[in-house]
Amino acid sequence: MSDARARNRAIKERRILQAAFRVFSLAGYAGASMDAIAEAARVSKPTLYQYFGAKEALFAAMMDSARDIMLEPFADQSGDMVVQLHRFAWAYADVVMRPDLLGLARLVIGEAARFPEIGAAYQTAGPDRLLAGMIDWLGEQRSAGRLVFDDAELAAQDLWALILSAPRTQALHRPDAVPDRAQIRRYLENGLRVFLRAYATDPQAELAALARLTNDPPDTGTP
Repeated sequence: MSDARARNRAIKERRILQAAFRVFSLAGYAGASMDAIAEAARVSKPTLYQYFGAKEALFAAMMDSARDIMLEPFADQSGDMVVQLHRFAWAYADVVMRPDLLGLARLVIGEAARFPEIGAAYQTAGPDRLLAGMIDWLGEQRSAGRLVFDDAELAAQDLWALILSAPRTQALHRPDAVPDRAQIRRYLENGLRVFLRAYATDPQAELAALARLTNDPPDTGTP
């Protein structure tokens, strides 16, 4: 495939995924149709199927794109652990606090009791895959001697609960009172401090490194 053709395909794929986020967040998993997504993406239905094959595959790809944004700060193997944690916290917040992601989560919660397979699809394609990436990174930090824990899954669960559980729960339950960036920052920075106190092998050094980063939240580039 030529470079120009590859770029065009990537642009079209990104447009489809953006349209899918809009449609799924408004209609829910059960209510979203490939026809509506094709129309929103300004592509033909055959083109949509050519790219993703089925609604289930499109939904998984959509969630993968969000996961990749959140895990991107962990990709730099030469990066400092606290810098990576700080960037991850903001990337995670910038994604899961997006109106379309919050809307999708609300709809999935509402549908899951009647359609358990919808809740399972969301959990498998979204949180479970993100958790797996977090577990891998935490394991690398433990091997490098920066963190200490017995159970990587529990450490990962602690991390995302500490940094954003309370403001995200508020946003899910009160769409008219979504926390602003200053409020989110308060939770993120406190959560990271608690996490480092609990899991860092040298908490004082890591807390000092975090303090040097927290004058301004990093620009993650996430829409």
